[in-house]
Parts: sequence; C-alpha cells; structure tokens
Amino acid sequence: MSRQEAVEQYGKALKQGQRAYRADVLQGRYPYPPVLDEILQDDTAVAGRVDMGLVEIPTEQIVGTKTAGRRSAFAANFMPLLGVDTEFASKWIDLCAAHLGEEGIRDPVRCFEYLGRFYVQEGNKRTSVLKSYDSPTITGYVVRVVPVWSEDPAVQVYYEFMQSYQLTGLYQVAFTRLGSFAKLQAALGYETDHAWTDAERQKFLSSFTYFHAAFRKLGGEDLSVTPADALLVWLRVYPFEELKATAAELLKTLTAVWPDVKVLAQSEPIAVATESGDEDAEKGKGILGRLFSAVFPNRLNIAFINERGPEESDWARAHDLGRQYLEAMMGDDVTVQVFDCVKSGQEAEDAMEEAIENGAQVIIATTPPLIGACRKTAAKHPGLKILNCSAAMPYTGVRTYYSRIYEAKFITGAVAGALSRDGRIGYVASNPIYGVPAGINAFALGARLTNPRARVQLRWSSVEEDPMGALASEGVDLISNRDLPTPDRIREPWGLCQMRPDGVLRSLAAPYWHWGNFYVKLIRGIFSGNWDALSSNGERAVNYWWGMKSRVVDVILSDMLPDGVGQLVQILRRGVMDGSIDPFQRFIRDQSGKVRNDGSAWFSPETVLHMDWLCDSVDGSIPPFEDILPMSETIVRLQGVYRDRIPPKKEGPLL
Repeated sequence: MSRQEAVEQYGKALKQGQRAYRADVLQGRYPYPPVLDEILQDDTAVAGRVDMGLVEIPTEQIVGTKTAGRRSAFAANFMPLLGVDTEFASKWIDLCAAHLGEEGIRDPVRCFEYLGRFYVQEGNKRTSVLKSYDSPTITGYVVRVVPVWSEDPAVQVYYEFMQSYQLTGLYQVAFTRLGSFAKLQAALGYETDHAWTDAERQKFLSSFTYFHAAFRKLGGEDLSVTPADALLVWLRVYPFEELKATAAELLKTLTAVWPDVKVLAQSEPIAVATESGDEDAEKGKGILGRLFSAVFPNRLNIAFINERGPEESDWARAHDLGRQYLEAMMGDDVTVQVFDCVKSGQEAEDAMEEAIENGAQVIIATTPPLIGACRKTAAKHPGLKILNCSAAMPYTGVRTYYSRIYEAKFITGAVAGALSRDGRIGYVASNPIYGVPAGINAFALGARLTNPRARVQLRWSSVEEDPMGALASEGVDLISNRDLPTPDRIREPWGLCQMRPDGVLRSLAAPYWHWGNFYVKLIRGIFSGNWDALSSNGERAVNYWWGMKSRVVDVILSDMLPDGVGQLVQILRRGVMDGSIDPFQRFIRDQSGKVRNDGSAWFSPETVLHMDWLCDSVDGSIPPFEDILPMSETIVRLQGVYRDRIPPKKEGPLL
C-alpha cells in the first residue's frame, strides 16, 4: 500500500469518527471511548486479575482504553478525531501503510478485559487502523479483570461466561442470559461440559462469521443482545448445519426470526392481554373493526392441532368441546380442520403444512410441546395467525394463550377456609410451571380470607404417584384436586373435594376452563381487527391471559354446598369480575418471611404469571427439576418457572 492510499484511508476513518462524535453529542452520550480506570475507581469491586496470554480479540468487543491519555483523539467507535496534519495522524497513516504492506502490523496490542469488553493499554492507533478495515479480530495480550461476585445479573452472566470460555476458548461465544451456553452445547450435540477441540472451534467460527455478518446487516449492533444470543434464537428453528447456506439464504432465515431476536433486547418482551375486549369484537363497533372490514375475510379457515385425541385425554377433550362450541356459535363464518394425535416435531410440522395447503388462515396448537413446530411454521409463513396454548413464550410469530385460573382458585380457597374444621387444607398442584404458583398462592390467600388459621398442605402430582392418597392418609379431609376439565364432570373428584367418612371424595367447588368462550372471542376479535390492534404494541410477543371477566374461567358449585358459602362465592365472583376484588392486593408474606405486598400494591400480570415463591401459609415447596417424574419433564422444560436453569437435552426442541 502506498502512503497516499493510507492518507485516503485516514480521511475516511476521520469522517467516520466525526460522524460518530456528532451523533453521540446530539444524543447526550459520552463521545469518547470509555476508560477502564474510571469505571473501576473502587478497587474493592475487583476480585482479582488473570493473565490470559495471547488472545484473538473480537474487534467489536474492544470498546475503550485502560487510561485517560489521548482518549480525546478517538471517537467512541475508535475512529480518529485529529486532523490529517497532526503527528497523531502521521503515525496512524504509517501503521495503516504497514498493515497492508509486506511488513504488516506485527506487534500485538495489550488490553485489559472486564465483563467481556476490552480496554486498550498499548496499541490504540493499531486498534483504530484495524477497526477502520473491519478486521474481525485483533491479536493482543490480555489481562482479565474479574469482578467481585454479586447478585447483579451482568456479573452472574459473566461468571457463567468465564466457565464457558474454559471450554470454548472463544470470546465470541458470549450471552446476556443465564443458561444460554448449555443450550448452545446441546444444539451442537455436545455434553454440557464438553471442551471444544481446535477442529470444532474452527468449524464453529467459520459458520458463525457468516451469521455474524447477517446479524450486523440487520442492525444487530444497535440491540442490547450479542450475536451468540441471536444464534441461539436462530437455532430454535433451524439446525446448525444450515449455517453453511449462502449469505443470501442465511440472511433470509435470520430475517424470518429477527422479531424474536429484537424481543430479547426488551425488558418486557411479552405483551400480556388480560381481557378479551369482546364488546367491540362481538358488536363490531370499534374503529379498527370499521377500518379493517374491507380487508378482513368474511370467513376464516381454522385448524386445531392436538397431541392426543379427546377420547384419551381430558385436556384434549376440553379443547375439542371448545372447538365444537366455536363451530356452533360461529356457524358459516368458520371452516374448521382438526388434527388429532399429532406428535410434536416433524409430524406436527407436516400437519400444519397440510392445514395450510387446505386453506388454514389460523392454526391453534393446544399443548405447549407443539411450540417448536409452531415457530418453524411461523418462520415459513409470516402472515399466518398461529397460537399455542402455553404461557410466557417470547416469540412474536406465535401468540400464546392461557387462562387466569388463579382467580377461580382464590374463590375455592375461600370455600375451603369456610368449611375447614381444623384449618388444614390439602392442595394437589400439577407441575411447577408458569401460573401454577400463582394458583397455589391465590388459593392460600382465599383460605386465609375466611379462616385466619388456615394452612395449605402442598403436594405435587408431578413428583408423587398418589398425592391425594398421601394427603388423605395424613387426615386431611378437604383437598384441592386438579381443575375440572369440562363442566359436565362435576360429580367426579375435581376441584375442591371433601373426604366423606366412607372414604369417598365428593366435589364441592371446582374451577374450570371454558375454552369455547375463549375461541369464540378470539375469532370474533380477528374479524373485528383486535388481532391487529394488539400488534400495535410493537415487536413484542403476545400472550392472551384472560380470566373470569372474559368468562373463560369460572367456578362450578355442588348442590351440597351450604347456602351461605354459595352466597359468598357469588359475592367473590362478582368482585373478581368487576375488579373490586384482587386476590393479591392484600398483605402477603412469603415462606422466607419477606413481605411481598404490604396490602397497598397491585401486582402486574407479568408479576403474577412469573411467581416462583409461595405464601407463608403454604406448607411445602416448589420441587426441583431432579424430583420431577419422567411424564412431567417435557412440560416443565418448556414452561417451568426455573426453565432457564434446567440443563438442556441434546435431542428435542431448543427452547
């Protein structure tokens, strides 16, 4: 390279630096590279320093300088700010000429690394030159500054990264969420503690480089996520081998899941819709309803995908009754396809493709394990409306739906408290998944509402074979069993049951799900434009979480219930529906003694949905994953309140 070419390169870099400087000043941001010595003024925040030796440093992770000297010579992007006639510029130009000449830049830079970012001690101009050419890595001697362990999420993620670095030797494999590296290992077919060989490292980097380029092209550098974060989202839909596709094909597949990548950068990635808004939906009076009436179809083709048939599964039967109710209420406005006994995975994907070929405009998958097939179908058919019956899934292409069953649990808890003689009440929970702790706590709070001495004895059907029998053997005669799957099963031991002297359980009050109401309101909402109105929340995932007000949850009472208790139920039901009674707006202390609510606070839907603690009136605990029975492992992996901490399997969907 001639010196004149190096001068021209400096001119280009200078313009980049000036643009970055002006943009930062206008946005009120610090316009120079940050200084590590200023970040770490308090040395008590440092646990120690580790000499990492010679490292291939990802260029984009070099963000600042070790000391404050000459920092004003660079913009925050490390491009120069000093004029071409300065001594600084002359030295920069000399290094630039050497970079592409026979000599090259031979001397490694010296850096300190802190929380995955690098701060240059020696070699600022070398770094600037190489960054101006978009060099992917810079060779440097690195000293790692280890932060003191704390509850700070960034520090916890970094400690996990330090463990993963020992296995990969790559700084590029960095995530922003705990548990992500184990999922990457599973996606690559490795055991969690597998140390990468040189060949595996090179194979990964050769593919990851192209993925990184697509990530940057879509604006990933402006998001608070790493390329590895984005790769993990991509791997939930596509196999690692497809990274070998052409740049255009890779960009296309990443574009298909890009909304889900952007969701990661949001503090609240899921928009929880707590009410149906059915007044406008059913009457067609909304502005959006009039606006979209010309473009929305007069008829919808809807496909239901069920893992099991209604004759073998109460859950499937409940949804199938909901489907029948939808057809009865909507008549000629809908055409319905039904696919029963569809296994998750390729079989589910094939069923969805068949439904689409048959004209499906809406696909409803009724169990959480079908979420993987839903996501792959959504990536292939971005205009399709796809729903999965699950909760807290941050995927924009698939809307999830569930019900606020905890509202009904609160009411049956109040019934239990009123009827309990000794204050001991049993509770059989299903799985430690999103929404279940809220149901347990709501039941316990309802029991305390009518009986201040009430204590809830908690057992789990996902942990022991006969939790009802275990509670009965301990002399507990009031037990909250599983929710009523369909309203016609009230004479069976569902919901709140009482053990009679002859050993027979009788149901007194049972929460139940009315999926038919949900499906009718959902489809009417699509006709009226409510679906698109929710899309105005931005690029967030949507989770329908309707409750008693929307009439998708209710309580059925036995005719053997005392009249006074029945009247209490009606009062509580009306209060929950009109909002004057909130199960969680009261004094709440958890099992550790921490006050969760002083009685004045209102819990957001997200707070309730993500509860992972239990009230102090509950005797029992949330079981760890290693205690879960095999039959429940899949649902807990997908929906568990601690799902991000469960070691992933090498087989199955990466979620």
